[in-house]
Order: sequence, then structure tokens, then C-alpha cells
Amino acid sequence: MHKKIIFEARVNEYAPRTSNPNIPYTADEIAEAAVAARSAGAAILHYHARTADGGATNTVEANAEIIRKVRAATDLLILPTLGFISNDTSAKNRIDTVVALASDPATKPDIAPIDTGSANLEIWDPESGEFGNPERLYINTTESLIHYARRLAETGVKPKLVTWSVGFTRRAMALMDAGLVKGPAYFLLHLTGGRYITGHPPTEAGLMAHLAFLPDDRPIEWTVNCLGGNLLGIASTICRLGGHMAIGIGDYPYRELGTPRNADVISRAVDIAQKVGRDPATPAEAREILQLDGK
Repeated sequence: MHKKIIFEARVNEYAPRTSNPNIPYTADEIAEAAVAARSAGAAILHYHARTADGGATNTVEANAEIIRKVRAATDLLILPTLGFISNDTSAKNRIDTVVALASDPATKPDIAPIDTGSANLEIWDPESGEFGNPERLYINTTESLIHYARRLAETGVKPKLVTWSVGFTRRAMALMDAGLVKGPAYFLLHLTGGRYITGHPPTEAGLMAHLAFLPDDRPIEWTVNCLGGNLLGIASTICRLGGHMAIGIGDYPYRELGTPRNADVISRAVDIAQKVGRDPATPAEAREILQLDGK
């Protein structure tokens, strides 16, 4: 287990400001959030490009502006999103923006995510007994996953293997066994809470069900996030077991803390980690742990 723990700041996703007014939308706001997150202990910035009114956009130009502004202000490792929810065969095109960004050293991402399976992204309201967005699908065909892995290998961008359940984990390991992803592999165990029912719940049992299927015969670094739920509840368990943490108000507004900034949530997580003897990794230390330069 590494003594140092990598904190990934998940600053906005597609969350609306109605959940927390501190969600950053613009490139300047994302850069400001990045600087504060770095001071709090983050080593990686995960962001979604947004329009000024909070809409989703994934153009090369929007991402390049964000990356340039963040890198002018901080040394955080850059991890953009791969793209959008999709229920058609255009899913293979999600990698195109990252590939284009990687052609310029100034905008090349350090890491990019690959969700290693398809998921129903509906929400469930137990009070009304109704599903919301029952048609919403996030489709990642195996053909697309192979394409993503090959393109990232060609560009030198580290894949982050996002696994929502044990089946996703098994498919991610198959990508490794096929020689498409080199170690140390970087796994994100993607828990879901609240109205999001697709992933493992943010409990110790939910986490342990994931970890039971991570092999110990190959190099793997794992981190944990929670969409729609408070990750701080199992933060000490994650830290004790040797994992890293991916946390921010993009995944969950943390209204238990009022209307916190991303830096406030990361500070809470850092405090928990330090109580079990693990200090936050710097971006340079995270680069070494994940072997981003292929060392």
C-alpha cells in the first residue's frame, strides 16, 4: 500500500447549480476551483466542459481553453470526461476530442476515462415509486472499448478504467489480459447512492464486493467515487485498505456541509486520510504512482 493517497477532484460533472451554487461552469470557474482543490490536497482534476449556462459541451476548443487555464495556474494532472450518454453506434466517436487534445502537448490530457460496460442511468424515487429518465442509457460496446484503449495507447494518455459493478471489472481485466491496457492499471470503482441505483451502494459491503474481484496478480491502483451519495462515510475504510479517493461536488452536493466548495469537501477527505496515516500525494507523486510516463 502506498502511504500517499491520490485525491481526484471531481468538480462539476453535469450537476446543476440548484444542487450546489458552487458548481463551476466556465473555464475561469473551473480553473479557480482547480487551484483551490490543489491547495486542499488534490492531485488530479476531473472536469466536464460546460457552457456558460451550465449546458453540456465537449468541443476541442472548450476543453483546450480549460486545460490551458488550469495548467497556467496549477500543476494538477488533467482528466477530462470522454463524452456523453449515448444509445447509438456513435459511441466510438467519444474518444475523438481527447485524441485531438493529445496532439498538442499544451492540451494533452494526462488521463482519460473508459467506462468498461454499458449502464442504465435512470433514477428511482422510492417515495413516488416511479422511475425518472427510464430510457437513459450509457452504451459502451466492447468494440468501442477496444477502440478507446488502442487510441489512448497511441496518444500516450493513461486510461482510467471506470467500473460500475463486478461485470465491468471483469471486462476491464480482459482488456488488460488482451494487452490493450498496460499496468499499473488505474481503476475507478464507481459507487452510486441516493436515487442512482445502477452501481454498488456507498457502503463498506458495496466497496468490499468490488474489491473481492480485483486480482492481486497484476499491478492495479484503485480509487473510489460515489455518484449521488456521500463518499465521506466510507472514506476511512478506503484509506485503510490502500485505495485512493475521487470526490467533489460534481458527484454529490454535500449539503450536509452547507454549500461547500470542492476544496472544502477535499479538505474533509484529507483530514480523514491523515488520521489513518496517509498524506495526500502531490501531482508529481501521483504521476509516479500511476507511472504516467510509462516508467
